[in-house]
Amino acid sequence: MFAAGGRGRRAAVELAGFLGPDAVVPDGPVRPALRALWPRLGSAVFFLGTEATVRLVAPLLRDERSDPGVVCVDGGYAVALLGGADALAERVADVLGVRPVTTSASSDSPLDELVELLDATVDGDLVGCGAAVRAGEPVVLANPLGFPLPALPDNVVMDGHGPAWTVLVDDRVPKGPQPDGLVRIVPRTLVVGVGSSTGVTASAVSAALAQLEEQRGLDLRAVRAFATLDRKVAEPGIADALEDWGFWHDSTTAPLLAYPGEELAVIPVPNPAELAIGIPSVAEAAALRGAVQLSGGGRVEIAAEKVKGEGVTVAAARVLPRGRLALVGLGPGDADERTPRAEAELRRASVVVGNAECVAQVRHLLRPGTRVRTDGAVRLAEAGAAVAFVDSGAGPVVAGPIHADVVRVTGVTRQL
Repeated sequence: MFAAGGRGRRAAVELAGFLGPDAVVPDGPVRPALRALWPRLGSAVFFLGTEATVRLVAPLLRDERSDPGVVCVDGGYAVALLGGADALAERVADVLGVRPVTTSASSDSPLDELVELLDATVDGDLVGCGAAVRAGEPVVLANPLGFPLPALPDNVVMDGHGPAWTVLVDDRVPKGPQPDGLVRIVPRTLVVGVGSSTGVTASAVSAALAQLEEQRGLDLRAVRAFATLDRKVAEPGIADALEDWGFWHDSTTAPLLAYPGEELAVIPVPNPAELAIGIPSVAEAAALRGAVQLSGGGRVEIAAEKVKGEGVTVAAARVLPRGRLALVGLGPGDADERTPRAEAELRRASVVVGNAECVAQVRHLLRPGTRVRTDGAVRLAEAGAAVAFVDSGAGPVVAGPIHADVVRVTGVTRQL
């Protein structure tokens, strides 16, 4: 919460009390506080004029997937400026008694949310397809790898032929001619393992990477990281090739992971070979090891067996999608005390599980197409769904290991 002047600051402090313990009202001038906090912000609310707010945040914007949501409280309005902050603007407006102004033209489309959740690249007219979804036109969505999806309206179906729009969620390049209305959502699921001889050239590494797309059918925009033997990190040819492909322009884009030989030597690979260094396949082993690291212990698989080039071998492993289970404790508070994160998890879920009383409290927050169940939250999440389990206590308890991503959300800012 950023405010200039006593009146704005009092309003910011009042709002922070409703939004929960993560809401902070920094002391001192706005500009230096904003610059210091910006990299860690999830959202920012400004009690300033809209023009002043735009001038403050514009130099700090980097990437729409990582920039915080921004809301400006100006006059009698809470304006969502960027970052998909419509839900926050509505929450702020409700607390402060002002009118919300939501500015994202595609905010109601589950496709936009899906792209954000998967950290994906898009091919095709996503805006046009999103408009078709909102207009109730038939849209086919293909999800061959089984990613957990947000709630989808009834006009979005999982199979069929003939509609003008088709959405494909996959990290592979589709084969054959494609229809005009195809929108491809390419999630970042792949780890590419690289093994090389000493002095390998950048052109040789680049040529091998190209073969992953040409021979194995992978879309290289799905690459999340590279991995190799620790002693190969300093190979100029590898670093130069990654930079040439646009993978290495900062430390957070497709990082190069490194592992010692003894760690890679014990990883089972599909194409072992008798190598002098004692590792059956550096490329396949490094790809699998990197995928396991990035999955947080989830399931992985070989997406492309090794491809050999001139002094280099590459392979790819895939981090397989897992379901999601959000445990939302509604607590004893009123609806106006509910946290934005709890509301976001409820909108994100394709299935909400809870008793009738709890579901009734949050039903107005659910997207069209959200299924409601009274039990089976764990089973549904382990089957790959995005699930929110709502409970009236401080937070539901789930015992034992769960093969899904689990998050626990405090639903209200104040406990009685």
